[in-house]
Amino acid sequence: MNINEQVVLITGASRGLGAAIARAFSREGARVVINYYRSEKLANKLAEELGDQSLAIKADIRDSNQVTVMFEQAKKYFKHPVTTIVNNALVNYVFDPQNRKTPDTISWDDYMQQLEGSVKAALNTIHAGLADMKNIGFGRIINIGTNLVQNPVVPYHDYTTSKAALLGFTRNMAKDLGSYGITVNMVSGGLLRTTDASSATSQEVFDLIESTTPLRKVTTPEDLADVVLFFASPWARAVTGQNLIVDGGLVMN
Repeated sequence: MNINEQVVLITGASRGLGAAIARAFSREGARVVINYYRSEKLANKLAEELGDQSLAIKADIRDSNQVTVMFEQAKKYFKHPVTTIVNNALVNYVFDPQNRKTPDTISWDDYMQQLEGSVKAALNTIHAGLADMKNIGFGRIINIGTNLVQNPVVPYHDYTTSKAALLGFTRNMAKDLGSYGITVNMVSGGLLRTTDASSATSQEVFDLIESTTPLRKVTTPEDLADVVLFFASPWARAVTGQNLIVDGGLVMN
C-alpha cells in the first residue's frame, strides 16, 4: 500500500518529533490522525495546517478504552480503518542530565510510568487496530526508540529501560504478525535538536554530539521523520523486526 493510501495514527503528535512525523506523512498524501493528551491547542493548530486530510483526537494512550474510541473515530472520519501506527508519545519526560534520577533516587514507580507510556501504550494501539489490519491484510507499526539503549551516554534509567523493553516488544510482535501482512519495526533516534523534551539539554552537550558524530550534525525531528516514512513505504515491504538507529552515525549497530 502506497503512503498516499494509508491512514496513519501518530501518538503524541501535537508537537516535537510527533508533529514532524505528522507533517512528513501529510506531505506524502497520507491521511493523518494527530493524537494528543494535553496539548489541544497545538494539536488543533497542526490539524488546521495539514488540512481536511488530518484529524486531531484526544486520548490517553495508557487507557485502552480511550485508544479504542480514538481508532473508531478515525475510521468513521476517514471512512477507512487505520493502516499505520506510529507509537511516538513520550509521557512526562524531560532529558535533563543535571537533574536526572540516579540509582539512589529512582523508584519503581518511575520505571512503571515510562513502561506504561511506552510498552503498554503500544500494546493498546495494536489491540485497537489489529482486527482491521488483519481484515485488509496490511499493517505498518513503527515504534520510536532511542540510541541510548545501545549507548547510554547519559543513564536515563527509567526512559532507556522502557525503550529497551519496547525493542523486545517490537521483535516479538513482528514474529507473530508477519503472516497477516503486518510489519513491526523501530526507529531509534539520538538527542534531537530541539524538542520540548530536549530543551533542558545544554548547548555544550549539543556541541559535543555534533563534534563526535560522523555526519557532524545533530539529528533533527525532520531527519528522523523521513526514516519513519521508509518503514511505512512499499520500499520496506520485506523488512520487519528491525531497529534502525538514526543519529548521524554516532551509534553504529
